[in-house]
Amino acid sequence: MTDIGLVGFGRWGKLIFRDLRSLGVNVHVAVPGSDSQNAAREAGAASVCDSAAKLPDCAGYVVAPPTVLHAACIDALAPRNRPIFCEKPVTNDAQAAQRLADTLQERLFVMDKWRYHPGILKLADLAKSGALGQIEAVRTYRLGWGNPHKDVDSLWILMPHDLSIALEILGTLPKAHSAIAQIPGLGGEDLIARLQNDGEPLTVTMEISSLHPAPKRSAVVIGSKAVAQLASSYDDRILLAPRDHGQQPQQIEVGTKMPLLAELEAFVAHLEGGPAPKSSAAEGALIVRRIAELRALAGLP
Repeated sequence: MTDIGLVGFGRWGKLIFRDLRSLGVNVHVAVPGSDSQNAAREAGAASVCDSAAKLPDCAGYVVAPPTVLHAACIDALAPRNRPIFCEKPVTNDAQAAQRLADTLQERLFVMDKWRYHPGILKLADLAKSGALGQIEAVRTYRLGWGNPHKDVDSLWILMPHDLSIALEILGTLPKAHSAIAQIPGLGGEDLIARLQNDGEPLTVTMEISSLHPAPKRSAVVIGSKAVAQLASSYDDRILLAPRDHGQQPQQIEVGTKMPLLAELEAFVAHLEGGPAPKSSAAEGALIVRRIAELRALAGLP
């Protein structure tokens, strides 16, 4: 049975633990605080300790503490020469993200779960197959209420999702073009951002906010021939419609497999000799760099 070390047992770490256990993995947990340690033991952890450095030797490691601790935990595990799967973003510091990518290279991967969402995968297939024609725009909407993370603002939590969606659909990320923080004094909670390469018509537009009581999660790919949309994050189908508006949108079923489980399956398979999971360290660093660039364009720290 495969042994994996998990750093973090908070709100998201518990879900990661649940899915790893469902995959038949022995999970060793590192988390500070006696209450969290007791919770990990009761959940069936193979062992429990208080820091990443104290985890036993495992086939690989999943890093999911608060964002500001990601880099330090990765550094603590790096000497073990094992694959590391880090929750997005890999850090909230562009220089640190690039350093980690340069140092660990093919041993570090980022948990961008939207790259495993069946609806996003279908949008990517349609875009790359030519079924939509020339891709003219990708639009994403990630609107919700509040931020349960206390260490970083909402943009560091939400924007990696939309950048990873664009990366999966397009295979690359255009340059940071412009960004507007709409609410004075609350710039880290609400942003409209645009990516576009010089001299190219393709645009990626993201609307991100934690100030919307009614949530909205949607991704739209606009091509010269047709438009495809995942209308909601839990939809089991996408909508496909020709650009001439002469037909009603076609519904294409994509399934309901949960992306967190899918990405953890990919990591476990990699530890057992399979291909690398999506979002390499270099791609993770690129996403952090784009966030930093867009924040700067909006006048945010």
